[in-house]
Amino acid sequence: MNRVRVVLLDRDGVLVEDVPHNADPGRVRPAPGAREALALLRARGVRTGVITHQPGVARGLLSQADLRRVDERIDGLLGPFDVWAVCPHDPDDGCHCHPPLPQLVLWAAGRVCTPPERIAVIGATGNTVEAASRAGAHGILVPAPATRPQETAAAEHVAPDLLTAVRGVLTGPPTQHVLADERAITAAFRSAGQP
Repeated sequence: MNRVRVVLLDRDGVLVEDVPHNADPGRVRPAPGAREALALLRARGVRTGVITHQPGVARGLLSQADLRRVDERIDGLLGPFDVWAVCPHDPDDGCHCHPPLPQLVLWAAGRVCTPPERIAVIGATGNTVEAASRAGAHGILVPAPATRPQETAAAEHVAPDLLTAVRGVLTGPPTQHVLADERAITAAFRSAGQP
């Protein structure tokens, strides 16, 4: 039996393409494999949630209303999600929810009534994965273009893409540093005429 009951996904760079400080729902594009990964989780009864850090709100680059519209668009394209956990603060604000602090993950865990050890967090930054670890959850890094090489090297578990990370979660909590890269297998499968 799989120990993970909830998967929290980093919004930008994991769930959807990263558009810094996006205030336009029309610019939302699901990340490659996001729909398939979410379908796999939901088919296995694993609940899903979104965690996101939006310092642009504190900096005045987008409003709370802009953020809500973008999140509603994501929920319409890829949801419904069981929980949304949002940090709208600037890292210098002294908030308690900005990673690598664990409070955002702990708050989401409370909202879905699931202990952190039964949660996996799939993030695009080392700070998100560290927040998962500090909360007692399982963290998997899916490097995005903005992910620094030292973040990848420091992460306990790394997957090349969201679908690989999700398949790793579904087979049990990851036990190896680099999860298998399934992109070549998927390409071969599709070229053979399979969906």
